[in-house]
Amino acid sequence: MDLFVLAPVGSLVALFFAAYLVRRILRHDEGDSEIKKMSAFIREGAYAYLKRQYGTVAVIGSVVFLMLLALAYYNEVSYFLPYAFVHGMISCALAGYIGMMISTRANGRATFAAKTGLSPAFDIAFSSGAVMGLVATGMVLMDITIWYYLLNYFYPAADLGFITDTMVSSVIGTSLMAFFARVGGGIYTKAADVGADLVGKVEKGIPEDDPRNAAVIADQVGDNVGDVAGMGADLYESYTSATLAAMSLGVFAFSALNMGFNAMVAPLLIMVAGGVSSIIGIFFVRVKGERHSQGTLLRAVRRGVYITSALSIILSFLVVYLLFGANNLGFFGAMAAGLIAGAVIGRVSEYYTSSEYGPTKAVAQSSESGAATVIINGLSVGMLSTAIPIITVSLVSVLGYYIAGGGSNSDMGLYGIALAAVGMLSTVGMTIATDAYGPVADNAAGIAELTHQPHRIREKLDALDAIGNTEAAIGKGYVIASGALTVIALIANYTQIVTKILGKPLFLSLIDPLVIGGLFVGAMLPYVFSSTTMRAVGRAAESIVGEVRKQWKIPGVQEGK
Repeated sequence: MDLFVLAPVGSLVALFFAAYLVRRILRHDEGDSEIKKMSAFIREGAYAYLKRQYGTVAVIGSVVFLMLLALAYYNEVSYFLPYAFVHGMISCALAGYIGMMISTRANGRATFAAKTGLSPAFDIAFSSGAVMGLVATGMVLMDITIWYYLLNYFYPAADLGFITDTMVSSVIGTSLMAFFARVGGGIYTKAADVGADLVGKVEKGIPEDDPRNAAVIADQVGDNVGDVAGMGADLYESYTSATLAAMSLGVFAFSALNMGFNAMVAPLLIMVAGGVSSIIGIFFVRVKGERHSQGTLLRAVRRGVYITSALSIILSFLVVYLLFGANNLGFFGAMAAGLIAGAVIGRVSEYYTSSEYGPTKAVAQSSESGAATVIINGLSVGMLSTAIPIITVSLVSVLGYYIAGGGSNSDMGLYGIALAAVGMLSTVGMTIATDAYGPVADNAAGIAELTHQPHRIREKLDALDAIGNTEAAIGKGYVIASGALTVIALIANYTQIVTKILGKPLFLSLIDPLVIGGLFVGAMLPYVFSSTTMRAVGRAAESIVGEVRKQWKIPGVQEGK
């Protein structure tokens, strides 16, 4: 049996269930005319942003495509690479578009559903996030399937190494799209948020999400472009990169043992197992009754995450056992280490950001001394929160290497690190679901304020919004950690590809001045990049404040007429 066929099957299952959730969401009532109008404003703003962003990416992508086409013409790269680049870019963009299309249609429905109870509002918001997660899972599996069979058709005599190396190179397009979605969406989100708060709450002393503040709609749009399209694209790229890097490393490590195909298909089947586990786990994210604290809602989400992780571990064990036998269960250990690390990082992020725990309470208490102490304490908590995730990623890298047999065979060890990244990302369907839930809950609470809903409804939606903020922080920690592991796998894959081209091993030694120089430059880049993005946020926020100040001068605006 061709085990690769399970990849398109898993893809279709994920996409089918996503379509089922979409249908279930759209069956809910959109609400009264005011709710519909505010939801439509947010949707219009989100589409306007996407149109501008995708237009910019299309121009830059066209230039890169022509450069790759020229390289292919001179046989420097595969003829399929330029088209794989475009395909990866379009697929990533499409996944983000679908996710935002659903989130901007679910927000008003969640607001109206809160009139019935907290449970239906929570169900709509979480189901919307699940759509984004399952679409990303299904599309990545389908993309890999298409290119594998396409390359196999045109190069039937080619070895698996050529096919997987070509597929890994296609990640360039996905990365380009994810970069613009994450950075552009993040700048828009923070600029709109800061601008709306400065001109509204600080200058005029009006409540958050007050309809008199013209920047409120931009703020609501920002939640979608940053935490749905942006975060989704980021995880989509990591998901694709980790899977393809592991496939390529597996082929290289097992080529001499005539098990290259098994090693190639293992990461893909682990991802399929994670996708199926995510679908099952989504069913367990439910709340009952009407009175829920943030802790209760977090436990409901956590239950789904834990069930998903447990099922993924069980199914992945079966995959590794069937493909490699009982003598190579170290690969399962590497994968499980990555999955457990993701759960640990999620809990640490929750601990440092949830209002249920000490760090957030301590920062809130420091506000009694003024704004300066809040900034100092908040920054110190944020810095401290990086310790455990970084240590966890470091431990997983070392464990993955040695558990997989890196002590005796470095290629096996590198494959183990890649499987650790695959393990961490295998439940990406559930991860994106919990993260993309936040913007919908935030939008629902904002729409309730904009349409002057009764206090009891706003209270319910504020509870959903609070957990959404925590889940967003968890998602960011997860993205960074999975990205770090994925980069290690990609570097390992890069060294092996260069080794094959040069015909001799490529060593990256710390006593090599070029390597040392590269490390220093690499350590500097995050600060330069952060400075650039922060300045962009500052300039955009200033523009928003200036525009709203102009509108305040229009007669009747301050009175809400």
